[in-house]
Amino acid sequence: MTEEPPGSDLEDENFGSPRTFDPDFKGPVADRSCTDVLCCIIFILFIIGYILLGLMAWVHGDPRRVAYPTDSNGHFCGQKGTPNENKTILFYFNLFSCTSPSLLVNLQCPTTQICVSKCPEKFLTYMEMYFMYRTRENYWSYYSQFCKAASAKPVKAFTQLLLDDDCPTAIFPSRPFLQRCFPDFSTKNGLLTIGNKTTFNDGSGKTRNVVELRAAANGVNKILDARAIGMKVFEDYATTWYWILIGLTIAMLLSWMFVILLRVTAGFLFWVFILGVIGILAYGIWHCYQEYSKLQGKPNSHLSIYNIGIQTDISMYFQLKQTWFTFMIILAILEVIVIVMLIFLRDRIRVSIALLKEGSKAIGYIPSTLIYPVLTFIFLSICISYWAVTAVYLATSGTPIYKVIAPEGQCEHENKTCDPEIFNTTEIAKACPGAHCNFAFYGGKSLYHQYITTFQIVNLFIFLWLINFVIALGQCTLAGAFASYYWALKKPDDIPPHPLFTAFGRAIRYHTGSLAFGSLILATIQMVRLVLQYLDNRLKDAQSNISRFLQCCLKCCFWCLEHVVKFLNRHAYVMIAIYGQNFCRSARDAFNLLMRNVLKVAVMDRVTEFVLTLGKILVAGCIGILAFLLFTERIPMIVEGPTSLNYYWVPLLTVIIGSYLIAHGFFSVYAMCIDTIFICFLEDLERNDGSTARPYYMSQSLLKIMSKQSSQTKKQ
Repeated sequence: MTEEPPGSDLEDENFGSPRTFDPDFKGPVADRSCTDVLCCIIFILFIIGYILLGLMAWVHGDPRRVAYPTDSNGHFCGQKGTPNENKTILFYFNLFSCTSPSLLVNLQCPTTQICVSKCPEKFLTYMEMYFMYRTRENYWSYYSQFCKAASAKPVKAFTQLLLDDDCPTAIFPSRPFLQRCFPDFSTKNGLLTIGNKTTFNDGSGKTRNVVELRAAANGVNKILDARAIGMKVFEDYATTWYWILIGLTIAMLLSWMFVILLRVTAGFLFWVFILGVIGILAYGIWHCYQEYSKLQGKPNSHLSIYNIGIQTDISMYFQLKQTWFTFMIILAILEVIVIVMLIFLRDRIRVSIALLKEGSKAIGYIPSTLIYPVLTFIFLSICISYWAVTAVYLATSGTPIYKVIAPEGQCEHENKTCDPEIFNTTEIAKACPGAHCNFAFYGGKSLYHQYITTFQIVNLFIFLWLINFVIALGQCTLAGAFASYYWALKKPDDIPPHPLFTAFGRAIRYHTGSLAFGSLILATIQMVRLVLQYLDNRLKDAQSNISRFLQCCLKCCFWCLEHVVKFLNRHAYVMIAIYGQNFCRSARDAFNLLMRNVLKVAVMDRVTEFVLTLGKILVAGCIGILAFLLFTERIPMIVEGPTSLNYYWVPLLTVIIGSYLIAHGFFSVYAMCIDTIFICFLEDLERNDGSTARPYYMSQSLLKIMSKQSSQTKKQ
């Protein structure tokens, strides 16, 4: 490396104008000014608008519309202070109509629905009740509770009943399920029955069988299955929550131990991985050669892949010598590449391993950084909760909207809006006999209701912006703390007090605008990706091959762009934490610095990513194995786990994913520590020469490695 005299400019031939170094630089700049003020103001205005949007949605929305079933008049079943307060269950007049295609369009069964206090318990048709009422009046008192309005006696004949739709034509044994009356099926001698019957009269003169009724019930269940599974999952969580907390606590302790052990095992883990990869590739080459030798002389083994063409039976390709020869060549090339990289990049790999150890030391001197992921988790939880609540309130804003629904789906006025109070007197009721004016959804004609979709999009965009801002704040804060560690000449004596809190205060006070700017760019890219995915899902069937290809290319390009921007943003935040400059200048300086050391960046990034990924997998895997043995009752001799779980994989996946996220939280601190130390390390190399006037700030281990590299370079 060419050494520059103190205070000189380092000319970058490929990346713009010279960059002036401050010869007296001794760590993160304390004298700062606010950066990207305009973006900060815009960000604050958006937050204020987001709060107002939430308040507006809270005023107009009603989440009870999601929690409670709604009858055909748009009234909640079981709502306090209403005539339906004691009627908590939804009853369908004609469940057979729920097989209509309109169910999939409107997500509403095209039949009258009312709220009842209990489900029917026996078979009874309106005609049977009408004739038996003359001898026993209690038949009507029982049947009338499933009608729209109670009366002293059945005054309507069957034909008039069908026109007015005041009562169901028949009732059958049912039981409440998810606050709705569903047939009470049972199995007798291998046959599906209901009330010990396999066939019954539907009240309109038709004989129905139980299979038809089950198909109708399944039509409604398609909408309700998610709630049923949700209830069972909730029960499993209620049973195992303390075991989940214990597992997550153990995961936190394991993550802490792994970070501490990285001081002495980083090099060992890396070389074990490399030797393992070399061994696996060597075994693959040997296995391919063995298979290639076995096929010598066998008929048709000499054919090429081109000769047999495209086959659905993949095993046919493995009966060709060409397949195994191709695999052997590919594995041999990979083996050579790995060995050559180890030979030529061994010195840079040593630097990467030394940086891993240095990161462990930095975290050891600033242990409060391991607590910061908890703060990030709290901020992210607030953002996610606010977005979800606002989305629910926006979705349930408005007044009940009623639409014409025809059971047979053959009315020309179907799906038109209507008024249930006067529907029977309108021309639609006369033109479409049997049509109903039923509740469809909540909406409105006001300016607010017309822009509900726009508000949902705004809600999602600001949510993405806030999420990325919280992550950016954490990265900038951690970078400031670890930069304070690196630029302390005598460690740990020269480390300033409370470096994490100081860095957090600087990031909030001076660089909110810069962090908002970087997170805005990332949020915009993510929003475009979501729009592309939405369009792809909606237009999947209507797309041609060319449009699918273009759509795939666009999604791939934006995926790559998002990851590149994340990489640049992270290093830009490091520069902001150290020098206190605006986002664009920090991103430019970080990019130039990384490009001047692109080979070191590539090696360091891969080594760090492997070690940390290995740590995450180890933590999640260990906890996952213990959780599996516990929830499946495989270790009753040691500890007795929970019994009678609906889905044992629910708490198991929760523990595994939670353990991985906890490990990711700890190791994200570690990754940010490595990135910061690496940036500072590159700056240190360019600023200083190891002399008394300009000593290196790097640790002795890094200094020894750099000295060896320098001596080897001079010999060469």
